[in-house]
Amino acid sequence: MKIMIAGGSGFIGNRLAEFFLEKGYRVTATGTRSAHSAARSDRFQYISADLSRKGPWQSALSDVDVIINLAGKSIFHRWTKEYKGHIYESRILSTRNLIEGLSLINRATLINASACGYYGDRGNEILNEDEPPGSDFLAGVTRDWEKEAKKGEEKGTRVICARFGIVLGRGGGAIEKMAFPFKFFIGGPQGNGTQWFSWIHMDDLCSAMEWVIKNGLISGPVNFCSPEPIQNRELSRILGKLLNRPSFIRTPGWMIRAILGEFGASLLSSQRCAPHKLLDGGYRFRYPDPLGAIREVFQIKP
Repeated sequence: MKIMIAGGSGFIGNRLAEFFLEKGYRVTATGTRSAHSAARSDRFQYISADLSRKGPWQSALSDVDVIINLAGKSIFHRWTKEYKGHIYESRILSTRNLIEGLSLINRATLINASACGYYGDRGNEILNEDEPPGSDFLAGVTRDWEKEAKKGEEKGTRVICARFGIVLGRGGGAIEKMAFPFKFFIGGPQGNGTQWFSWIHMDDLCSAMEWVIKNGLISGPVNFCSPEPIQNRELSRILGKLLNRPSFIRTPGWMIRAILGEFGASLLSSQRCAPHKLLDGGYRFRYPDPLGAIREVFQIKP
């Protein structure tokens, strides 16, 4: 089986490439970097390209069985009007170009990244895949991104919209940014700390990807998140405990908004997502609870 990972040179893409190569798959990755860490494998091909632009890279789609689309500008940046345009267009255009390159003969599966941000700020509501989208900027981006991906169905493509929680893994990602203040003894809840945080361990993200690929009955939106979301204040308590640091220094919501603007407001939003499709289909999480997942990331023994 041949898998293409579009936008595959970042934190998630690198690990997915390694995972599928370890499983014996052939992997092609695309990205804007000049090289990829998995290039040493003879079952791996790397294409340096900007997927928001049409080009020769589209010919690589002719014989793939699965496309995992992660392409898009990072949201971890101050959201100016110009940068918001980059966030939106990089996702919509890259997805449009991927679908254009798909073959009508070789009917591939498309796993298109999305996010729990699809649901907007929903307080304590438990959010399964049937819930409607929110109304803020990220919700609008993910709604339109999923709509663009679903056009692949016109070519006979099975489309899965993978609504990621925050991915916890070694060597980067959100957890390192969250842990940084604790290392300087200034860690604690953000805002009032009651907002829900949906997350998934990198190992579960990879294995759930393979599980979805093999399960031909799964399609549409799928919440890629742990069955145990956690509130921000409890997450802060766990980080403090594991890092042996205080966890009571609260960062006021107004300060986060003043410094980071609209992006800061998104950090305070609450999504209490439930992975109903994964659980109902029989997927078993390796790291269902946040304490065990964070212990593994920081390699701290119980």
